[in-house]
Order: sequence, then C-alpha cells, then structure tokens
Amino acid sequence: MKTYKEHQCIDENKLIVDIKKFGWAVLIIEKTDYLPRFAYTIGLWKNFNQPELISFGLTSRTLHSILNIGGELAKSGQRLIPNKEYLDFFENNSTRFLEVDERNISDYFGYAIWFNGLEKFPSLQLVWTDRNNKFPWDNNYEKEFKFKQPLLDRNAHFKFLELKNTAICTTRQWLYDKKEILHVVHNQNGDWQFLTGDQTVNDIKIVSLEQLILRDQTLNEIFNLDFGEEAKREKIGGNWIRSKILLDDDL
Repeated sequence: MKTYKEHQCIDENKLIVDIKKFGWAVLIIEKTDYLPRFAYTIGLWKNFNQPELISFGLTSRTLHSILNIGGELAKSGQRLIPNKEYLDFFENNSTRFLEVDERNISDYFGYAIWFNGLEKFPSLQLVWTDRNNKFPWDNNYEKEFKFKQPLLDRNAHFKFLELKNTAICTTRQWLYDKKEILHVVHNQNGDWQFLTGDQTVNDIKIVSLEQLILRDQTLNEIFNLDFGEEAKREKIGGNWIRSKILLDDDL
C-alpha cells in the first residue's frame, strides 16, 4: 500500500529541528483532484505523551492554525476528550475529537510513524462543523462537505471515499468464478474498474463497491488511488504497483 509519506518530499532534518524547537510540527498534505487536503501533528506523542492530531478538508492556513491550538493544549498538559464539544478552535463553530482507529494510522500518519518509530500510537481527529454548525453524522449536514473529512474512528473495513453502493465495473470472472482482482483503474472521470486481467469487453459487470470490499479487504489498500491512476498486483496480498493510466488500458 502506498502511504501518504510516499507522496511527499520532506526535509527530514528540518522537521526534526522544528520539533525540537517547538515540541511538535504540523505537516500539510495538499489535496488532489480526488483526495482532500489534510494535516497532522508530529511530536505530541513522543514529547508530551499526548495523541497526535489530524484534520481534513480546510485551507492549509486553517489546518495549521487549529492543530497548533491543539498542540498548545497538549503541551500545557490538557487532555483532549473524545466526543466532547469544543469551542476553542473556531470563532463561531464547534469541534469534536474522534479516536482514530489504529487500522487507519498507516494511511495518513506517514512521517509521524517514522518519527515515533511506531506503526501504532494514539491519535485524535479534529472534526469541524458545516456552516449550520452540524457535524458530518448529523442530519442535513451540507452535501458540499460530505467527502472532505473522512471519519477515521470508523470505516476501517471500507476506506474508500465513495458511498458503499457506488456502481463500479468488474468482471464476470470475479462475480461468478471467484477470480482475484489484480488490476484496479481509477479513471479521470472518477469511475472505478476492478479487473481480473483476463476479461474482454463482453465480460464486464456492474456491482456495488461494497460487494468487492466485502469479498476482499485487501482492496482497501488502494483506496487513495488518485484520478488517472491504476494499480496492479500478481495475487491477493501482493504489493500493488501504481502508475499513471495508459489510454489503451481503458476499457
């Protein structure tokens, strides 16, 4: 699986200097056409025995600001309480912290894993409200923001940003013959293709995205495949090799 550490070219020496100077650093991961911008802290766990923090979907400046507020609270010894409503981070909106499922750590905290020397450590996600002060799990949460902050306390069994009932292309061989998915394509228009590699155009079937994930959890490893990318492997459990889509690979 490709972690977000592999997406970045960071001066690691400067990162260590900043953490020594301030106690922590905030790393911004810029958005793509498919994936939302997010930011996370590095250093809170090792230096203050406090969970690392992460937040999604806002401007770089805002993400940096709110995570630094959280860092200052952690440095002062204040424990951030999951599911408690906080008013410290925005002038007119509430926030809550969710405990990040440890199965989601490796997907987002690449440099924190490197710095802490651990694959798993406690972390909290700062979740913000929409313009009506509603959280993503509330009724009538604004659709505009629906996919801008994935909730990391849940969904470890289904990591894709799309709805579970999203219609995708797969093959007759997967559906009826139980063959493995070896080639995944994420088209520029956002459509997904989950292929067995031996299909023809006449073999294509439409199923829900959830059907594929329920049968093969390892497909979650390429949930962050960007628009215009594809991934191939030799077998279930094998390493995915990612690349840009070649036009003649499209169905």
